[in-house]
This record gives sequence, structure tokens and C-alpha cells, in this order.
Amino acid sequence: MTTESQLREKLRKITALFEGAATAGERQAAAVAMERVRLALDATIKTQLPPEIQFSLADQWQRRLFLALCRRYGLKPYRYKGQRHTTVVVRAPRSFVDNTLWPEYLALQEALDSYLREATERIIREEVYRDADEAAERAGQS
Repeated sequence: MTTESQLREKLRKITALFEGAATAGERQAAAVAMERVRLALDATIKTQLPPEIQFSLADQWQRRLFLALCRRYGLKPYRYKGQRHTTVVVRAPRSFVDNTLWPEYLALQEALDSYLREATERIIREEVYRDADEAAERAGQS
């Protein structure tokens, strides 16, 4: 069973993995490196307009995580009027999206999904009924 504090630590480790930090000194260096990434992204956006990259995220929680991650890197996510709420558009260099943003998002999203699955299962078993297994499968109807 994962606690919230364990989840927070896991998220920090995932972030540290993408930033390359393990010790306090490395974390400080990672913060400086992240700021350099933000500045480089800003410079790229000012000198040449990066392509619009559109993402379709399955639910509000995935979308909120992705939006927060984009904003952490100084990106300004948006969607056009009439687009679904599950759509997020970002202007960013494709290499940054492919090598940093999207892989980090996937790792964080998996950690959060795992935590939410465990918490939901535990709450159902403790508060609703201890047997929260899937329905039994039977042969077809006759």
C-alpha cells in the first residue's frame, strides 16, 4: 500500500531522474539546469516559433498533470475555442517534447495512476465490501 508521502517521494524521484539529481547538491544543480531549460525554451520560442503540438488526454486528472508539467517548464498550454476539454495544445520544440516533456509526463502519470488504483481498491474493500473483485465470467447465454 502506497501512502501519500510515499507517492510524493516517488514523484520527486521521477522528477529527479529526469533532472539527473540524487543528492541535495545535485538537486540544486538540477534546479539550475531546469532554469536553463526554461530559458533555452524561451529563447527558442522568441527566435523561431516552434510547432503547435496537440495532445489528447483521457481525463481531467491526466490533463491537469500535463498542464502543470508544461507550466513548470514555462510553456503556455492552451486549446482553441470549440476543441474538447481533453485537448491541450503546446508550442514547443519537438525534440523537447519527445525527449523530456512526454516521457516525464508518462512516468508521473503511471505513478499517480498506481497510487489512485491502490487507494480506490483499499477504500472500496474497507468501506463498501471486502470482495471488490471483478465479476465472475460464465459461459454464454442460452
